Amino acid sequence: MAMGEHSAVALHYVIDGPADGPPLVLLGSLGSALDMWEPQLPALTEQWRVIRVDHRGHGGSPVPPGPYTVAELAGDVLALLNRLELNRVNFAGLSLGGMVGMYLGSETPERIDRLTLMATSAGWPDPTPWQARIEAVSNGGTEAIAPAVVKNWFTPDYAAAQPDRVAWAEDSVRKTPDLGYLGCCQAIRDWDHTNRLGAITAPTLAIWGTADPATPEEPHGATIAAGIPGVRFERVDGAHLLNIERADEVNTLLTSHLGG
Repeated sequence: MAMGEHSAVALHYVIDGPADGPPLVLLGSLGSALDMWEPQLPALTEQWRVIRVDHRGHGGSPVPPGPYTVAELAGDVLALLNRLELNRVNFAGLSLGGMVGMYLGSETPERIDRLTLMATSAGWPDPTPWQARIEAVSNGGTEAIAPAVVKNWFTPDYAAAQPDRVAWAEDSVRKTPDLGYLGCCQAIRDWDHTNRLGAITAPTLAIWGTADPATPEEPHGATIAAGIPGVRFERVDGAHLLNIERADEVNTLLTSHLGG
C-alpha cells in the first residue's frame, strides 16, 4: 500500500510483551533506531504488545532512494500493520515518529486507537534550518552533524551527568545511513499538516519538553494543542528525547493514557 509516490518498504521491527496484549506501535526520531525506546519497555511490556519500528532509511530498515514524504513513511507503517494483521493499534511517536502518528491519525483514523505525540511538529513556519541540515549532510554525512543534533536531544545537566547516553546518541546519528537521513530531512522540510489536525479523532496525549530546542512549545506544541480536538497536553522538564531523559514521568503519562 503506497500513500505517497513510491511503494512501501518492509520496515524492521521488534515485538516485546504478551502476544495477546493490545498492540502499541512506538516510532522514534530522525537519526534514531528502535533502541531509543528501551527505557519504556519495563513499564509497557507487562500489559501491551509493544512493536518498536525503524523508519525507512534508519536502523535495520531498507534505505530506498529519496526524497521521502511523511505520507510515504506512514504508508510504510500501514504496510507493516497489514503484514502483522493488525487492524487497529495504539501509537506513540516522538519527533518524526509523531509526524507519522499525526498523518495516520487524520488520514486513517480507523487504524489508530489511542495516539501519543511527543516533541513533534505539525509543520515548520520557516523550513530554512532543514535546508541547511540537508546541505550539511550532503557535504559531510551524518558524521558532520551528530554532535550538534544531539545537543538538542538532552538538557546540558543531563548530558553532563550521562556521558554514556550522549555517546550512544551521537553514535545513533552517525550510524544512520546518509541517504536515509537525507530522505527523512526532506520529508520534514516539506511537512505541513496544520490544517489536518482537526481530523484526528483518536484520544490524543501530547507530551512536551520544557527545554526542547528542536520542537519548542511555541510554536510547535501550541499548534498541536490548539489543533487536535480534546488533546491532553502535558509538560516534562526535559529536552527533545524526553522519553529517555524523563523516562519515569513519560512512562506514567503513557500508561495512564493507554489505560494501564
